[in-house]
Amino acid sequence: MRIFKIHTIRFAVATLIATTGFSGCTNLEENLYSDLEEDSFYKNKLEVMQAALRPFTHMQAWLAPTGGNGFYYHSELAADQVAWPQKGRHGYDGGDHFRLHYHTWTDNENRMRTAWELMWTGVGFINNALSDIEALDMEAVGMAQEEMDEVIAQLKVLRAYHYMRIIDMWGNVPIATEVADVPLNPETRPRAEVFDFVKTELEAAVEKLPNLSAETVGKVNKAAGYAMLSELYLNAEKWSGTAMWDECINASEKVISGAGGGIGGVPQLSADINAIFSNTNSANPEALFQFQFSRKGGFTFDWGGFYMSYDYMKEVLDVGYGGWNAFVVIPTAFDAYQESDLRKQDWFLFGPQYKYGTQTPVKGTEEYAGRDLVYVNSIRRESEGDMSSEGSMAEGEENSGARFHKYKSGRLSDENYQENDYIIYRLTEIYFNKAEALMRKNGGTADQEAVDLINESKERAFDAASWNANKYTTANLTLEELLAERGREFIFEGKRRTDLIRFGTFITGSWWDHEATNDEQKELFPIPQTQLAINPNLQQNPGY
Repeated sequence: MRIFKIHTIRFAVATLIATTGFSGCTNLEENLYSDLEEDSFYKNKLEVMQAALRPFTHMQAWLAPTGGNGFYYHSELAADQVAWPQKGRHGYDGGDHFRLHYHTWTDNENRMRTAWELMWTGVGFINNALSDIEALDMEAVGMAQEEMDEVIAQLKVLRAYHYMRIIDMWGNVPIATEVADVPLNPETRPRAEVFDFVKTELEAAVEKLPNLSAETVGKVNKAAGYAMLSELYLNAEKWSGTAMWDECINASEKVISGAGGGIGGVPQLSADINAIFSNTNSANPEALFQFQFSRKGGFTFDWGGFYMSYDYMKEVLDVGYGGWNAFVVIPTAFDAYQESDLRKQDWFLFGPQYKYGTQTPVKGTEEYAGRDLVYVNSIRRESEGDMSSEGSMAEGEENSGARFHKYKSGRLSDENYQENDYIIYRLTEIYFNKAEALMRKNGGTADQEAVDLINESKERAFDAASWNANKYTTANLTLEELLAERGREFIFEGKRRTDLIRFGTFITGSWWDHEATNDEQKELFPIPQTQLAINPNLQQNPGY
């Protein structure tokens, strides 16, 4: 008889702890509050669904910008748009963020180790749920074969998504699909082999998923599965060694055409650039796959900790949260926007900060204590007279850098205050994926279809008077410009490192306070040293 460890009574029916059978990949300790015998679990469809959804709720811990140790942290802070500089007495944190920014990380990084543990624990949750659910008597739990097949397909697609993110970070990793029978110390597999596993899993399971609709928002749906395939095929050349541009185009078209469903029938671009990130975005027709956060439901999308400055920002936005003054926009990234770009105006906090609805300046509390707080596009000691240097990661101040304002919670009095969902995939990304695949298939040159796809997205960010000067043509939409536009469109969405690597500029590019390493081994992170010590069958990535 198997025993499940349960974190709390409230989540007893859902929290099946995944470390059993995965001790070769993680070294997580669990507090055992109660035992639940397998024979007393999975008595009905509700319990099956709760167990199947548990891995999805866990995923927000490493994917969304609500924690500083997961995929999001490493994807954004290793790239050319977001940094966490030291600001006076705050933010050095043992040099963690410096090493990530400069690409000088080691195989003994605490945050990287936590990312590994969180992501592999997610795989373990899925394997545990699959093992149990596949063995159930369908009649005993009141489920039809089609319903059971759908649940199993959702879990396998979710596992494939975990592996996509894992091979993005570490490349060569084990493949583990079992719980009880998996070797205690699974062996490292080549990245291309893991890619083939992910591809096979996705292609086999996606057609069994439910269509995206208003009723399936927040679940693993067919539109989300096609979006995953679009991304997988787009990165196939880097992740497997073989380009798959036609496959990317076809998968993208399935999303665009509505073959996987959509909120409202067929996915549609939002006319307003802010709507997809608003506190009513749960029903936005551009959304394909999302975490359904809800303050009312007790599960709030709290981006404020990392992205919000200190408590005085409560007065600026009329909200109930402040932050740690952590993440800021790299000056070169902010400079990449035209002044007429509505994204520059709406997605950032910049310049003088006032109490909401007034012209009363908010005052600083650190370098600018008692003085007006003005966010500036520089990271240097201006309070000490440095008004011209490039600055550095060690020379920030409390007002350094433009700030995040892409997701907006609404005011405290707003009925939907902090009801924002976190968007994992949206239709705009699929437009970009298809356009890039068309260009790469065409030797890097844009045809009119690629131009139209990008323009349809970009036009939302300009008024009629400035659009003609900013729209793309087949002459000016180069691959270099496409990468720049991807950066402007998807800033803060946890995708930048992946894009830079695919475009070949992650190790060859220079940006603010970062010189090119030209070290191709930096395109993969090291397997954490603690994991190598636990599992002798793991092989370290080259160069570490």
